[in-house]
Amino acid sequence: MRVIAGSARGRRLKTLEGMDVRPTTDKVKEAIFSAIQFDLPDAAVLDLFAGSGQMGIEALSRGAASVVFVDRSARSLQVTRENLESVQFAEQAQLHQTEAQSFLQSTAMQFDIAILDPPYRKGMHEKLLPLLAEHMADNGIVICEHETGLGMPQSVGILEQKKQKKYGAITVTTYICRRD
Repeated sequence: MRVIAGSARGRRLKTLEGMDVRPTTDKVKEAIFSAIQFDLPDAAVLDLFAGSGQMGIEALSRGAASVVFVDRSARSLQVTRENLESVQFAEQAQLHQTEAQSFLQSTAMQFDIAILDPPYRKGMHEKLLPLLAEHMADNGIVICEHETGLGMPQSVGILEQKKQKKYGAITVTTYICRRD
C-alpha cells in the first residue's frame, strides 16, 4: 500500500492483517481522488472507518488541511498513527477511537469531505448517512465505498447522489450536501 500522489507520493504505508481487512485498491483510490482533486486543498476531511489511515493520508498528501480519523479498533488507530508519523502528517490529524455512530452523534465538527468505507453487509450506510449530513459543509462531498449490488438511495436528507461508479466487486457512490 502506498501514497499515490502529492507531497508524500510513493511512500509506503503499513497495513492491517486479517480476514476483515479490505484496503482500498490503488485503482479505486486513484479514481476517488481524481474526482475530488480540486476540492481537496485546505479541506477538512473525515476518514470514518479509517483502518490503516490510507485514505485520509492520501487526502493530506494532496493538500487537505486536516483529517479526522475514526475507527473503533485501537490496533487500526495505532497503525494509522505510525503511518501518519512516517509521512510527517501527524500534526494535521486527529484520531478518535470510537464507533462511527457514536462519533457522529457526539461531535460538533464540520467537514468538507467525508470518506466512508464501513464493513460490508452491515447496513451501516443507512444508519450513518443521515447523521453525517448534519456535519457536512454546504457543497460538502460524501464518498461511500461499498459492495456492488447494494442499493444506495438517491438522496438522504440534504445529501443528493451525484455519481455512482462500479469497480468490480466495489462500488463508489458520491453525494453532495445541498442546503439550499
